Amino acid sequence: QVQLVESGGGSVEAGGSVTLTCTAAARTSTSTRFMGWFRQAPGKEREFVSAIRWTGGSISYADSVKGRFTISRDYAKNTMYLQMNSLKPEDTAVYYCAADAAVTLPSDPNDYAYWGQGTQVTVSS
Repeated sequence: QVQLVESGGGSVEAGGSVTLTCTAAARTSTSTRFMGWFRQAPGKEREFVSAIRWTGGSISYADSVKGRFTISRDYAKNTMYLQMNSLKPEDTAVYYCAADAAVTLPSDPNDYAYWGQGTQVTVSS
């Protein structure tokens, strides 16, 4: 069983910053190919935010967050981060981290079998 735990959500004013953390169980890192961040706002489908190849070399972002969000990972700590700057009210959502060993399209949530419990980010105007 792959275990992912997110932390770091909260409430912030527009223009502020938040850093999300996703910690994976040690055994996850030996089989993970990609890890990603997704978000889901009330009444909307889960959408892609960003993804990173666990061993490095490939990063992608949704157009809506390019230039504002930065994904990174610490391989030794089995941890992935999402630094979110210049936050907007439309960034308000529950943010989930995901991982899988067989991802072929990092932006497709259906490619990920393992998910964290989610962390709420609320941006006020």
